[in-house]
Amino acid sequence: MIVVMKSDATEEQIQNAISTIHDLGYNSHIIHGVLRTVIGVVGDERGKPHHLESLSVLEGVENVVPILQPYKLASREFNPENTVVSVGNVKIGNQKLQVMAGPCSVENEEQILETANEVKKAGATVLRGGAYKPRTSPYTFQGLGEEGLKMLAKAREITGLPIVTEVLDPVDLEVVEKYSDMLQIGARNSQNYALLKLVGKSKKPVLLKRGMSTTINEFLMSAEYVLSEGNHNVVLCERGIRTFENATKNTFDLNAIPVLKEKTHLPIVADPSHGTGYWQYVTPMALAAIAAGADGLLIEVHPKPEIAVSDGAQSLKPTKFAELMQKAHAVAQAVGRKL
Repeated sequence: MIVVMKSDATEEQIQNAISTIHDLGYNSHIIHGVLRTVIGVVGDERGKPHHLESLSVLEGVENVVPILQPYKLASREFNPENTVVSVGNVKIGNQKLQVMAGPCSVENEEQILETANEVKKAGATVLRGGAYKPRTSPYTFQGLGEEGLKMLAKAREITGLPIVTEVLDPVDLEVVEKYSDMLQIGARNSQNYALLKLVGKSKKPVLLKRGMSTTINEFLMSAEYVLSEGNHNVVLCERGIRTFENATKNTFDLNAIPVLKEKTHLPIVADPSHGTGYWQYVTPMALAAIAAGADGLLIEVHPKPEIAVSDGAQSLKPTKFAELMQKAHAVAQAVGRKL
């Protein structure tokens, strides 16, 4: 439920409402708006209809509104305004589209520095790169671990680009937090609730990828796990789902972008690299995602994809990435956005 405070409610009345919410066995999440304060009330409401009435009579409370969706904090009912998430000096969720670009895996220092310089030159605003890699086969490249994180940090120092990189295991969270600016939760971990709750306690923003067989409601419930632990800086990522079609690696669910925009206030970025699995389809789907309302893109770029240790087939060469960025400017402008 949502407790809407009156526009002239005092700080004492707000704190009293919060205290009462906690006394009733719920958790509170506060949004300080321009005109009024809204308090999200989260917890098990079954068999407690009288709690609505008890909160509504408190001084300074204007209204108490039930949230119908199972994802309370992620819903538009809780926050009708778009959330803007800061990653370093980059803001995701406003009129300006942000592009996260870089290799699937950090392979060596030369590769990541070259890629970082190239994507920045083309207009990317965040550097992506994997130091810990979830792979289908246990015998394939699993990432460089902390050494890879150090290389990403060096690339940030040289280019100024903030870093988004994946955390796979709760035991690695501390070291990933040390080097990164944003924590990525990959598709395979989108319903790893223990990990989601842990990053929910982190101060770092979270990029949450949709699972390969995850419905939109399940995706938003995954985000709810992070939000419910106090971390409201969550960016959703549509990266394709598994269907019967095998002409592409995944089926890029373009529908999900406007649907999510309707259902949630959280920013949404699109990953057409994983969504298609083939570099030649990345640019058209990236442009389509911008037209559909995405707040940004996540693009895999590699200087020599033919020898990449992972996902070379879906990686753009720097020249192709630069061409994508030029086209993206035109599409963004056509739909009233900036790049």
